[in-house]
Parts: sequence; C-alpha cells; structure tokens
Amino acid sequence: MNKKNITDYLILGGIEPNEAKAECDLILEYTFLKTKEELIFTNDFDEKKILPILKERVETGRPIQYILKFAPFMGEKFKIDENVLIPRDETELVVKKAQTLLFDGAKVLDIGAGSGIISCMIGKYANNNGINVQILGTDISLYALEISIDNMKRFNLQGTVMFRKSDVFSNIKENEKFDIIVSNPPYIPKSYKESIQKEVLFEPDIALYTEDKDGIYFYQKIIKDAKKYLNKGGYLLFELMEGQFDKVFNLFVDNGFVEIEGIEDLSKIKRVICAKFI
Repeated sequence: MNKKNITDYLILGGIEPNEAKAECDLILEYTFLKTKEELIFTNDFDEKKILPILKERVETGRPIQYILKFAPFMGEKFKIDENVLIPRDETELVVKKAQTLLFDGAKVLDIGAGSGIISCMIGKYANNNGINVQILGTDISLYALEISIDNMKRFNLQGTVMFRKSDVFSNIKENEKFDIIVSNPPYIPKSYKESIQKEVLFEPDIALYTEDKDGIYFYQKIIKDAKKYLNKGGYLLFELMEGQFDKVFNLFVDNGFVEIEGIEDLSKIKRVICAKFI
C-alpha cells in the first residue's frame, strides 16, 4: 500500500480528507517507527500491518489515537487510552503560557492532569532550560494517573514531575503552596453531548462534561479555592471552550484576581485565560 491508498481508504470510510491525511501519517509513524521525514522517502508499505488498523478505524469509528495507543503533542509522542482525553492543539496554548511564567524554584499544580501532557511538557521545557521547578499533577481517575505516570517516566521527568490522586483540591495539603496553577477542566455542558462529534463520544465523560448549563462549574470551584493554595503574585490559567471567556473573566474579577489575559487560537477564539493572584 502507498500513502494515497491509505488516505483514500480512510476517506471512503467517512473520514474528512485533511483528517485522513493526518491519520495516514500517524498510522505509518506508529506501524513502522519512522518520522514524517523518513516516510517521505518510502511509498510501499506492508498491507498486512496496516489493513487491520484501517478496518478498525472505519468500522468502529474509534479515534485513531486510541487504536494506536499514542498521540502526538508539541512534537512528542504520548501514551494514551480511552481513560484520558486525546491531546488537542488548543492545549498547547496553555502549556506555552505556563512556560513563560516559570522561574527557578517555581511550584506548579496541574489540576485534572489526564495523560500528563501539560505537566510533562512544562517539566521538559524547564529541564531543557535549566529551570528548577516542581510540578504536581492531579486527577480523580486512577486509570488516568497510570497513564500520566508512564508518560512522566518515558520523558525521564522523575524528580521534576509527580502525580497524585485528588478531586480538584481534595488531596492538596493546607500548607502546600503553588506559584502557578493550571487546568484543562471539564467544560462541555452535558446537554451538548447529543450533538457532539462522534469521535468525541469515545473519550471519557468525566474529563469532558459538566452538569451546569454553561460549563463553568469547575472554573467556579477552582478559582474560589485556588486562593488558599496560590502564593501571592501567583498565576491561575485555564483552557476554555469557545464562548466561555467573558464568564470566566467575571469569575476572576469577583474573586479579586488581576492582570486577566485572554489568549487566542488561530481562529481568533480566546481559548486560554490567565490571571494573577494578589
């Protein structure tokens, strides 16, 4: 099979053309352990290795990342499964903003760490730049924590990143203080589930949906309680769903945060919000 055969198979199976091209690259990278650059010089691939993956993708609708058990993020490959969200480009904005806030000795809390992509990429950046930081990632799911710990070990981040089971701040000690708290919390109102993209239905509900109609329950909870755990001058930042910026902005104002900043994605949608605690 060549790349066109693989892409055409996916398109005929109902995958959007641009997505099919990206999935073709993922399948080939995973199956033959080659980089995209190396694959440019190869155009004949073993059909027996590829066809079962293609059939599962088309016949079940499962996201290719769950089939392959890995997902790319910020140039790295992360282990994932159905217990954690598939990494998305918007989360890169959260990581990059957090990286700009780091300083030597900073302590970072990542709430709802999932696969650990935020914690690991902040930790990797810090280590590469000689910045001494301590990062604690938390999640309510033990299954998610198994994945995040595995990813932490894959990137040799022991001593920089650690993980702990906690429902938001439930297992954070009163004397633990942080300079940066970051979170990509559940923010999709459950009422949206009926109209959501079918691939998303394979992702864990606990990491996606909220019971309130605006999807801001976890923002309210984290902003209110974060003041107990942030050092003065510390920062709190979130990933947002489209249309949530103004509501979360007002929550920050009501709780005394300042220097509230919105960060836009390529579509000019404010997908990250950051505020300072004084």
